[in-house]
Amino acid sequence: MKNKTTRRDFLKTSTLTAGTLATMPYWFTSRSALANASANERPVLGCIGTGSRWGGVGPSAMKFADCAAVCDVDATHAQKGKSRVQKIQGSKKHIDVYEDYRKVLERNDIDIVTIVTPDHWHSKIAIEAMQAGKDIYCEKPLTLTIDEGKKIIQTLKKTKRVFQVGTQQRTEMGQMFLQAIAIIRAGRIGTIKKVTCAIGGAYDSGAIPIVDIPKGLNWDMWLGQAPLVDYRYKEDADGARWGNSRCHYEFRWWYEYSGGKMTDWGAHHIDIAQWAIEQNGVGQGPIVIAPLMAEHPVEMKAGMPVLDDRYNTALKFHVRADFPNGVEMNIRHEAKELGFDNGILFEGTKGKLFVNRGKITGKAVEELKENPLPEDAIEKLYGGKPTSHMQNFIDCVKSRKLPISDVYTHHRAMTTCHLANISIRLNRELHWDPKTEQILGDDAANQWQSREQRKGYEIEV
Repeated sequence: MKNKTTRRDFLKTSTLTAGTLATMPYWFTSRSALANASANERPVLGCIGTGSRWGGVGPSAMKFADCAAVCDVDATHAQKGKSRVQKIQGSKKHIDVYEDYRKVLERNDIDIVTIVTPDHWHSKIAIEAMQAGKDIYCEKPLTLTIDEGKKIIQTLKKTKRVFQVGTQQRTEMGQMFLQAIAIIRAGRIGTIKKVTCAIGGAYDSGAIPIVDIPKGLNWDMWLGQAPLVDYRYKEDADGARWGNSRCHYEFRWWYEYSGGKMTDWGAHHIDIAQWAIEQNGVGQGPIVIAPLMAEHPVEMKAGMPVLDDRYNTALKFHVRADFPNGVEMNIRHEAKELGFDNGILFEGTKGKLFVNRGKITGKAVEELKENPLPEDAIEKLYGGKPTSHMQNFIDCVKSRKLPISDVYTHHRAMTTCHLANISIRLNRELHWDPKTEQILGDDAANQWQSREQRKGYEIEV
């Protein structure tokens, strides 16, 4: 896959006329059915992961692309994905179904892929997709560790692919987050001194019994780089479901596969906060991460849970992150004494501003009636007229520009999330150098930038 002819090489050697090539979409040259390309200017899509979250991502992608294949290690999910595609594109449309994502990446006719898998699979699939010449839309959080983010950036720089991360708050939600940042950038609440991100807590499952692996689920491949463990599942009398796999995001509450709410909602709110305070660029980020409070559902020894039969990500937490520009960020499961349990509160020298997915409030917001922002304030921030998140991705696939939710800034936000989790697991303050991306004076903590990967599922760059 790494040595296949690139689209650019094909254009150089093709016998087609320059005039014909000029009217073709860039992805035309990757297809085998060249004669039909001029009649179809939509990229060909492969969907890797077709669980519940894909129900929003996949149909959104199919507004702009033609899906040719779906892939999932759970045969039930894969077949449901196929049915959903055919319902949208027509029942006569042939859709290939795969269990192994590499079958999707091997296909020269597929131009873009969506990656909507459990978190611990994002980085490996994304890196191999870039190496295979695909453009990517991947759900957040993009990484399981800081080291994975470094590897993704290394691969992206080499392959020059277009890569959109699914942090839709940058684009959608009534553009309230964009408006909040535009207000801050305009100096309406003065110099930012403090930010509070309330992102919610996790759950205590209690002991979950070992059960038979469901028919049609490739459990070994679902686990991937994570340790080989038994399949666990239980269902309460009220219908609540608990497990270490595929049942409504249960994987999020295990450090083996995710980072709890710290990386789930932190990927959204910490991203927006760092964008607002201009601390998401190369060489930027926190310099001190201090665990003020954390409660896990199991005892932790040297950062590792002592029990393996239940959820283990933090139930409650409060972490302080200090930035070199003097801003103090508080990452909390909730901030009820401040009046909210989900959202971002910015505190500046001239006032406060609160924003979440339901509202944006503060004196500076009220004053917009009499003193509105410049008409182009949002567009300057966004880099053009805001669209849907998926349309932004497709537009960038065509233009080869950087999408609104790029890998570089996402890596910086996720670095803060991962450092926060390391600090609460080890229960100690960390000193971080955002330029060298190293924890200072703590070799043991630095080892947590990566995790041991199970043989056969290593990430290779």
